[in-house]
Amino acid sequence: MRSRGGRLGDRLLHVYTWLVILWLSSPIAVMIMFGFNDTPSKSNTSWHGFTLKWYQQLFEISDLTTALRNSIYIALISTVITVVIGTMLGLALGRHRFRGQGATNFLVFAAISTPELVMGASLLSLFVSANLPRDAITITIAHVLFSLSFVTVTVRARVVTLDPSMEEAARDLGATTWGTFRQVTLPAILPGVLAGAMLAFALSIDDYVVTSFVNGSTLTFPLWIVGSVKTGIPPQVNVMGTLIFGLGVLIAIGNAVAARRRT
Repeated sequence: MRSRGGRLGDRLLHVYTWLVILWLSSPIAVMIMFGFNDTPSKSNTSWHGFTLKWYQQLFEISDLTTALRNSIYIALISTVITVVIGTMLGLALGRHRFRGQGATNFLVFAAISTPELVMGASLLSLFVSANLPRDAITITIAHVLFSLSFVTVTVRARVVTLDPSMEEAARDLGATTWGTFRQVTLPAILPGVLAGAMLAFALSIDDYVVTSFVNGSTLTFPLWIVGSVKTGIPPQVNVMGTLIFGLGVLIAIGNAVAARRRT
């Protein structure tokens, strides 16, 4: 039988947990709320009433729409590239033993722990030394580089849990190397690949620090928001943020449901 002190400690822990959750969720709740704010001006800092007009006028600010489009395109392209390279690298690190593997593992984790300021400055030096014009291409390259380690680690964690006998059985039954990968290995590591893809997309679409070093004249959604702080952030920014957040929640729920069905 538990003591009264133990039950009180559990209750305090539950209260503390919910307070932390509410604290972390409050900025998102404010963003969603001010997307419905009937503000008469561009400054969206005080509540004036409920309206849906900003959802109807979502794409009326052309520069903001272009910045959002740039962010989505860059995030999609960098995610595809990162997932392909990261999956192959995760398979190599999790399945094979080769000379230089320790150094490769070190570099992968070093890229994760490197401050964004250092990575942004180093990439800027690289592009300037190579005389590359800074635009959407350099942003995409930068996003691939800082997202690659996260995908690699996620896929590698899935690979090390696989049973090699499944692939050996497929080859014994006549499957080719590509057929074994497509029908056995890929379905087994798919949850890790999808998780890595979601992580890479999220890291890309909301990155500000690294992007600000290598963007040139190309504006992304976070850069546009920071640049508009002095003149006032329009309600459309909150609406776009709400839609991006809602899409992320739906993808996460769908992934969780699919994982439960597989088990």
